[in-house]
Amino acid sequence: MIIWLNGTFGAGKTTTAKEVTSLLPDSRLFDTEKVGEMLRHVLGVPEKDFQDFPPWRGLVVETARQVLDHVGGTLVVTQTVLVEAYWQEIHDGLTRAGIPVHHFLLHTDRGTLVERIETDTEPESAGAKQWRLDHLTDYERALPWLRREAQVVDTTGVLPAEVAETVLRGVRTG
Repeated sequence: MIIWLNGTFGAGKTTTAKEVTSLLPDSRLFDTEKVGEMLRHVLGVPEKDFQDFPPWRGLVVETARQVLDHVGGTLVVTQTVLVEAYWQEIHDGLTRAGIPVHHFLLHTDRGTLVERIETDTEPESAGAKQWRLDHLTDYERALPWLRREAQVVDTTGVLPAEVAETVLRGVRTG
């Protein structure tokens, strides 16, 4: 199975994923951005986002399928997908492969997101601060379809362990 944690930058996807994998036996993180990095190496720098490369979406599905065929268990994906057609392509591919997908939208208000982005001191985040802030409007535009397609988990003022427990309850009941 796949637990897909969606939401904009600063919503708590990475922190929640670490908590989920610590609580869920036989689970592991699947960083789909590594697929994008590989494609960037082969196809060059995308005009906007590596998700715009059609091979990224297909390779995410195929990589997930092969990894699960090899090791079983659960893959926890932390990937912001804001284009509905891209999400449908990935979801449909995973469904055709017989992989159950539990899609969660980790959400918080804009003010909290800005504060989290501005105060993120992780080294890998330093260069992406403005890029993350620039994508908040895209996230807000995507909210109507995201709310239809995912179980919404409000992360405002909620400890990561509690968010992870909410996600796992959603998996058990979903």
